[in-house]
Amino acid sequence: MVTKVEGDVKDPDLASQGVLRIEWAAREMKVLRLIRERFIKEKPLQGVRLSACLHVTTETANLAITLRDGGASVALCASNPLSTQDDVAAALVSEYGIPTFAIHGEDNATYYKHIHSTLDHAPHYTMDDGADLVTVLHKERTDLLPGVRGGTEETTTGVIRLRSMAQEGKLQYPIIAINDADTKHLFDNRYGTGQSTLDGITRATNVLWAGKNVVVCGYGWCGRGIASRARGMGSHVIVTEVDAIRALEAVMDGYQVMPILEASQIGDIFITATGDVKVIDGPSLDCMKDGAILANSGHFNSEINIPYLESVSTGKRHVRPSVEEYTIKDGRMLYLLAEGRLINLAAAEGHPSSVMDMSFANQALSIEHLVGLKDELKRDVHIVPTEIDKTVAQLKLSSLGIAMDSLTEEQKKYLESWEEGT
Repeated sequence: MVTKVEGDVKDPDLASQGVLRIEWAAREMKVLRLIRERFIKEKPLQGVRLSACLHVTTETANLAITLRDGGASVALCASNPLSTQDDVAAALVSEYGIPTFAIHGEDNATYYKHIHSTLDHAPHYTMDDGADLVTVLHKERTDLLPGVRGGTEETTTGVIRLRSMAQEGKLQYPIIAINDADTKHLFDNRYGTGQSTLDGITRATNVLWAGKNVVVCGYGWCGRGIASRARGMGSHVIVTEVDAIRALEAVMDGYQVMPILEASQIGDIFITATGDVKVIDGPSLDCMKDGAILANSGHFNSEINIPYLESVSTGKRHVRPSVEEYTIKDGRMLYLLAEGRLINLAAAEGHPSSVMDMSFANQALSIEHLVGLKDELKRDVHIVPTEIDKTVAQLKLSSLGIAMDSLTEEQKKYLESWEEGT
C-alpha cells in the first residue's frame, strides 16, 4: 500500500480488483513495458508535473504508471463520464499513488470539478483526450498557462478543436497530435475502434449482426474499422459520408454509399463515427423504422440529436443496461445506447490492450520528446515526430517476435540518387 494521495473515486475498496485488471492489461502492452523499464532507469521526466484527462481504464493506468516511473508527478481525471472503470480509479489512488478524480456515471458538474482538481496540480504538461482539459485551462484557469510548456492530444475530436484554437490564435502552448501518428490512427482507430464498437453494441443488446443493415456514418479510420468488422459479422453495411474521396473509397471497398436520409429508412443499426454534431438529426430520426438501434463511437454525445429524440417521444424506458427505449409519438420504438456516448467504453471495456499499447507508447515518448526539447515549439498543433512513430512500430514488431528486411547500402544509394534510370 502506498502513502495516501488525493483523489475522488467511487469506492476505494475496489482497488485490489483494479490491480488485477491493470496487471492483466499490462500483459498485452509490451511496448509500453519496454519504455517503462527504460524510464525507471533514466528518469527522463524527473520533476515534471503532468495533468491528464483520459479515459480511466486499465490501459490508461499502465500509461500513468509508466509516466510516474519516469519521474513525473501525474494527476488524472476522466475524459468521459461513462468511460471510467471504478476499480481502476481506486487502484491508481490507493495502490499506485497517482491522484485520480473519476467516477463512472458522474454528472456534468462533477466531471468539470474533476478537471479543475486535476489542473490544481499546476501542470508543466497536459495530456488530453477530447480537449476538455485544454479548453478549461484556456477559458477558466488562465493563471496556470504561463507554467505550461506543452501537451499531447489523443483523439480526432480533440485535434479538431485544438487546430481551431490554433487558427484563431488562442492556443497558448504547443500540442502534439497523437491521433495523427500512423501507429495510432492506422491501428487504434481502425482495429481498436472496429472491434470495441461492435463489442459494446453486442454487450448492450445481444443483437445478431448477421443479416442486419448496419449504417456507418463517417468513413475515416474509425468508420473503416467499424464497417470492416460489421461486414465480417455478416452485416450488410451502408456508409454515409460528406467527403467525396472517402465516399469513393467506401464504394471501392465494397460498401453501399448513400445519403443519411435514404439510409435512415432501411437501417437496423446506426453507428456514428465522425467527430461532428447532429450527424443523425431530426429528419433521419423521423423516418427510421420501428426497432432501430442508435449508437455513437465518436468522442462526444452530440453526433445523435438526442434533444430532438426526447422532443418527439411520449415515453422513455431503461430496458437493459446501456439501453434506453424511446416511444415515438407515431408508435415506433427507437433504442439509444449508452446515452449517445462512446459505446465502446460506456458499454464495454474499450480498445484491446495490445492496440492501446501503441497509442500510449506514442503518448509517453512524445511527452519525453517535449521535455527534452532545447528550442521552444511554435504554439500550434504538431505531428508526432517520425522517429517516434517508427520506433513504436519497430518495438511492436519486436514484441511480437517479427523481423523485417532492411535496405542494403546499394539500395539506399539508389533511392537517394536521381541519375540512374532505365
